[in-house]
Amino acid sequence: MWQVLGQDKILALLERSIEEDTIAHAYLLVGPHHVGKKTLAINLAQALNCNAHKPPCGQCRSCRRILDHKHADVTSVGLDSRTEIGIDDIRELQKLANLPPYEGKCKVFIIDVAEYLSTEAANSLLKILEEPPPKVVWLLLAAEERRLLPTIVSRCQRLELKPLPLMQLQNILTNSYNVDLAKAEFLAHLCHGCLGWALSALADDDILKQRAQRVTMFSSLASASLQQRFAYAQEIATQFSQNRRSVAEIIEIWLSWWRDLMLIKGGCKEAIINVDYEVALEKQAKSLSLNEIKQFLANLRSLREEISKNVNPRLAFESLMLNMPKLSL
Repeated sequence: MWQVLGQDKILALLERSIEEDTIAHAYLLVGPHHVGKKTLAINLAQALNCNAHKPPCGQCRSCRRILDHKHADVTSVGLDSRTEIGIDDIRELQKLANLPPYEGKCKVFIIDVAEYLSTEAANSLLKILEEPPPKVVWLLLAAEERRLLPTIVSRCQRLELKPLPLMQLQNILTNSYNVDLAKAEFLAHLCHGCLGWALSALADDDILKQRAQRVTMFSSLASASLQQRFAYAQEIATQFSQNRRSVAEIIEIWLSWWRDLMLIKGGCKEAIINVDYEVALEKQAKSLSLNEIKQFLANLRSLREEISKNVNPRLAFESLMLNMPKLSL
């Protein structure tokens, strides 16, 4: 059975396509990190190679081997600890795509965080998508669709996985995963509608600890000296050169913090995300004007755009630190 929850329209479309044998040669799965793109990709790979009457069964040899990443006809590539997916990765997939299926009915290639394809890799992939081999399905997963080549997007069937509403997330966590109500409410607030993040945080306490460290560090910068801010800018720029995905997640936490400040300043504190920092947020909001908060939110969004291009990360982060409003303590 499908393991993706809350994406009923997409599942209905895929089930119908499998029944009618009208599966596309390439799909683009779009949505924020942890929304369920990778789970859906694995489920679709299972469904395409499952022999059950209603695939994916999740129990047959093929389904189990795909879940365990041991199936010869299902291959995944991603960033790992690199800064981009290179052309050698795509060339290797192209070689495999030109071979017939070995143990299943269909070859499936999953490219995670496809927005991190290098220019050469993206152009190489485009050639494959233009002349797709038979019995091959490409699954491209992307959180930042705008960074993909428009020509690649146009050759894929686009499936958008949307974040789940707060109450639906709480119900899933309590009913399907037996999470107590208080923790379910807390995780539902923090995960931005992405069930995968909540489940990861349930399984690994370090995720919440790391998030707390990041929030504490960034919130303290509002009262820090310029020297301290620039030291942090250098630290985060160095981290960016080693792990772009990690820094992208940090920026999303910053955005959620300043969004919460804006909501509190506007009298809507019941809608904040960082509910465990409500007191600190209220204290900081009192020291800032609504215009200062809005302007810095705009700066953060600009930074998110800039670092997806070939800008100097240190200069970008230093500029952000320079323009951060100073708390009037």
